[in-house]
Formats: sequence, C-alpha cells, structure tokens
Amino acid sequence: MIAIVTIVAGVLGLLIGSFLNVVIYRVPAGKSIASPPSACPNCGARVAGYDNVPVLSWLVLRGRCRSCATPISARYPVIELATGVGFAGVALLFGHPVAVPSGAAGAASGLLVLVAFLYFAAISIALAMIDIDTHRLPNAIVLPSYLVAIVLFVASAVVSGDYTPLIRAGIAMAILFVAYFAMAFVYPAGMGLGDVKLAGVIGLYLGWTGWGALAVGAFAAFILAGLFAIVLIVSRRANRKSGIPFGPWMLIGAWFGVAIGNAVFDGYLRLFGLAAA
Repeated sequence: MIAIVTIVAGVLGLLIGSFLNVVIYRVPAGKSIASPPSACPNCGARVAGYDNVPVLSWLVLRGRCRSCATPISARYPVIELATGVGFAGVALLFGHPVAVPSGAAGAASGLLVLVAFLYFAAISIALAMIDIDTHRLPNAIVLPSYLVAIVLFVASAVVSGDYTPLIRAGIAMAILFVAYFAMAFVYPAGMGLGDVKLAGVIGLYLGWTGWGALAVGAFAAFILAGLFAIVLIVSRRANRKSGIPFGPWMLIGAWFGVAIGNAVFDGYLRLFGLAAA
C-alpha cells in the first residue's frame, strides 16, 4: 500500500509542480495566479491543455512554444519533476499511517499530517526559487502557511488524541521565530524579516517531527549556507560582502531535519553516552 500512496503523491506532485511554475513567476510580480491562463510570453498564444502535461509536454515540444518555436526554459520541467520527487519522498516519510492504518482515527490523523507536509514541500520549492530570483520571501505565501500548518496539526492532534507533537510544534515555532528575530535585530544587513517569518513556519514542522529534527534542521541551514558561501568565495564568484539568499538554505536544512534529524541527533547523544543504548 505504501507504494500506491507514494505513486499517487508523486503524480500529484507533478501536477502541483506545474502550478508552482505559475506561482514562482506571478506572485513576486504581484499578478493573479488564477488568471489569465498560461500563455507564451513571446507570441501570446495560450498554452493548450495537451501542451500543459507536466514534463512530458516539454519533451514532446522539444522545449519550444508550439506556435512560435520560442525556447521554453528547462527550469519548468525541472520544477515539476522536483515537486513530484519531493511529494513521493514525503509519502515515504509520512504515508505509512495512511497506507497501513491502525484504525480510522489513525488513518485520518496520518492523512492530515501527510497533507501538511505535502503542502510544506510545495511552498518550500516555490519560496526557494522566488528567493533565488528576487531575494524575497513573499508574505502572500509565508503568512498563510502558518494557518494551514496550525489547522492541519491541530486537527490531527484532536483526531488522534495525542497533543504532544502539537505542543512541541508550538514551542519550536516560538523558539525559531524569536531566534531569527534576534539575529535580524542584531544584524539586519544579514537577516531579513522574510527569513524571520519563514523561521516560524519551519519551526512548526520541525517541532512536530521531533526535538532532534529541530536541532539538526536549524543548525543545518547555517552549515550548508556557510559551505556554499565558502565555495563561492574560493571560486571568486562572490566576496565576503556579497549577499546570498538564505531562505533556500533554511528550507533545505529543514528538510534535512525532517528526514533524518531525529536519527542524527539520537546518534550524537549516543556517541557521548547521553542516550540509552
């Protein structure tokens, strides 16, 4: 059953990835994501439904507009594919209660958590790409994410009767938000308010996953960003005063924490004899 859940999630991810391409382009520009329909930016021809099949349409069209043959960036199918793979990965991590339910309550609670993390995967891709393009993390995506995560996690806790992950998520949200706010206050040139607001969302998901996930995910962002900065400096593509978008590293670090944070943290404690063998 987990294979079926994973495949369904992967296909859904491909479809969502197509929509994310619209979000990534239109939200920073202040345009509606609902209208007008997608069209070629060169000739204005609307993209037909049969030319809007994720990944496949780009391959069939050989990366060009059907009407005017203008090249279509390979970034579009890459984002679609990345979203599909990401959704499948989330299903592998959180789909077991849905695939092999222990009861109706367990299945419902698990489904709510799965949806929450699928949503987080989608906004992670959108926000990372937008931050790379514009060095911005739009409120239009970040702020509603608090409501979505809280509603889904509260509903899951109520259905399952286990409020421990919910309480931990709330505490983690506050910890990361305050920590990033303090860093932005002390050094505003290196940390934006968009990062602060995103930190709270990340805290919710890391906290729900576990304390180990929170610790590893939070620190991983700085380690990965630091390594990337060193590579840029050594390759002379940047200097010590160059600014790099931090949002993508926050999100990559968060997923590192979600996926293996608890195991890594537990292994660290065992190494120093701080956890039971």
